[in-house]
Amino acid sequence: MIEGAVNAAFQAVVTLPLRGPAGQSREIAFVVDTGFDDFLTLPRSVVVELGLVFRGIHRAILADGTRVALNVYHVTVIWDGVARYTTAVAAENTPLLGMSLLEGHDLSVQVRRGGRVLIQPGVER
Repeated sequence: MIEGAVNAAFQAVVTLPLRGPAGQSREIAFVVDTGFDDFLTLPRSVVVELGLVFRGIHRAILADGTRVALNVYHVTVIWDGVARYTTAVAAENTPLLGMSLLEGHDLSVQVRRGGRVLIQPGVER
């Protein structure tokens, strides 16, 4: 189970530990973004700090219709206590946690300042 809180801007936020390829680590606060269909976004400064390995270019269309080409990197996220090898897009915005990383999990948000954010393995029906 991963827990977080709703901040003053009504964003659902969770903090996750990340690791780079040489063992560098850092905890990052991510905004859960259900409109983002990829895994993670990270500022370039964090990509450099963790020494992440370049994977390729991701072409995307932003919410405002702008087309962009973004660098993609390999990163290890500690997801509910387990190391999970995934990708992160370098973007100069607030770090985002997208729907691809949430796949197979249930997300619960108490939508009020300080409300509980809960991510847990989904239950098959």
